[in-house]
Amino acid sequence: MLDRPTADDYPASFQSYVARVPDGDVLQHLRTQGERTRAMFARLDEAKGAYQYAPGKWTVKRLLLHVTDGERLFCYRAMCIARGEQNPLPGFDENLYAGNDGSDARTLHAIVAEYASVRAATLTLFAGIDASSWARRGIANGKPVTAGALPWVVAGHELHHLTVLRERYGIGASADA
Repeated sequence: MLDRPTADDYPASFQSYVARVPDGDVLQHLRTQGERTRAMFARLDEAKGAYQYAPGKWTVKRLLLHVTDGERLFCYRAMCIARGEQNPLPGFDENLYAGNDGSDARTLHAIVAEYASVRAATLTLFAGIDASSWARRGIANGKPVTAGALPWVVAGHELHHLTVLRERYGIGASADA
């Protein structure tokens, strides 16, 4: 089981994400969270997938694809750092990525399937990282982070966006575990 990271294990900008994650086994939390999130989005119809709560805001499909893109990026960082990468890893512009994600032309069903596939890959990747590798430090987006903090960031980033979905879009139950 991965211990909850301390404040020096990740940039301050991730504090709100890490704080959202319940204590306990973060990998089990990711497993349960993934099942709940997939099921919640799978119940939505295509019209709801295209919904924006205000002009210029992301659609539901874009929000889920952003969560998926973020997960991929955080996992890439975790893998690189766990494997001993010493080169700084780049940041990403979430609005640039979202503007080029192609979600408008895709079905919600396809995006939900992609999310589920990415979560399965996340769990496989994290299960294969040995205990000593989680403590390795790297630089991502110009800031130090440990590999072991990133599963908590993945879970918390999703929890943040599920809260936005509930509070601003009026959609669904939380995927909190």
